[in-house]
Amino acid sequence: MKYGVDEHGYYGDFGGAYIPEMLYPNIEELRKQYLAVLEDDDFKAEFDQLLKDYVGRPSPLYYAKRYSEKYGTNIFFKREDLNHTGSHKINNAIGQILLAERLGKKRIIAETGAGQHGVATATVCALKGLECVVYMGEIDMQRQAPNVSRMKMLGAKVVPATSGSKTLKDATNEALRDWIGNPEDTHYIIGSVVGPYPYPEMVARFQSIISFETKKQLLEQTGSELPNYVLACVGGGSNAMGMFYHFLDDEDVKLIAVEAAGKGVDTGHSAATTFLGKEGVLHGTRTILMQTEDGQVIEPYSISAGLDYPGIGPQHAHLYKAKRAQYASITDEEALNAGLLCCQLEGIIPAIESSHALAYLEKIKFKPEDNIVICISGRGDKDLDTYIKHFGY
Repeated sequence: MKYGVDEHGYYGDFGGAYIPEMLYPNIEELRKQYLAVLEDDDFKAEFDQLLKDYVGRPSPLYYAKRYSEKYGTNIFFKREDLNHTGSHKINNAIGQILLAERLGKKRIIAETGAGQHGVATATVCALKGLECVVYMGEIDMQRQAPNVSRMKMLGAKVVPATSGSKTLKDATNEALRDWIGNPEDTHYIIGSVVGPYPYPEMVARFQSIISFETKKQLLEQTGSELPNYVLACVGGGSNAMGMFYHFLDDEDVKLIAVEAAGKGVDTGHSAATTFLGKEGVLHGTRTILMQTEDGQVIEPYSISAGLDYPGIGPQHAHLYKAKRAQYASITDEEALNAGLLCCQLEGIIPAIESSHALAYLEKIKFKPEDNIVICISGRGDKDLDTYIKHFGY
């Protein structure tokens, strides 16, 4: 794959494993064993069976008729919101719990922003009877309270991250500290295509089911497996990477990743990484991140907890630098309005994260014959309070 990882764990200039010595054995164990596990026939059979019977895949590719009429083109929604637990996050959680089981791990830790990855991780730990600890920023715990309750009902211990901005970055820091302290029996299920190699590659592989299904579904519905445009929101970037994965080598397919501009890219309250960031190291990987002149991480801001991250995954950084994908940003206001429009035109309440991708439809002039696929990465139940407060319902 032209835009894939090399044997050293790099995507062009980005990637690698920048880790403290204490984590080296964990990462080395994963690096040496993950490919053999993923390619094992028993693993593949159990992974596929759980995706089908437990998650409910394949998720539908829905032709959004009223959206298509509004924008004068053909718009399809890849409905990851219909998965068990309400988002794409379960795809990766299933894969990693099966991997952890085969590595003999008894305890699982995770970080979460919007809570969707935390819920997915708590779900698979309940499924497999493993201990689960989820780190979540104190602010995110307040704005995503229903997901906190879900995790606790599923048997997880939810630990607030009270440092820094008290959001996703800080939850990740806490999870990494835990892993350093418990290297033997613990597996860290990272929820996005971030972190030290092999995590970005591993998560992308588990999420690639999204574009794998899309190609087959689009062929059935349009006669071609290749769309003209693929849109997805990006925080760390796992739903986007899954949505882009099987289209990367098809250069005619335009890939658009939509970041969170927050209150505006020039306001100091933003998470538009590619616009505001520069190259550096964050959470064990070389990537593009928002940082000060002396390399301190700038606190990100977005109304959507899942996009509130100061960097992007290293493969996204490579796609951006290589100009294979276009990286754009959408403000809180634009995303909220797009979410409401989706409710009223299609009867689908999207996660605010997904609404960022939907909002970008306003920025493109499409041809009537174009086929556009948008990843609806999650459902909006968790965001109802935010929507309600904003629109005064």
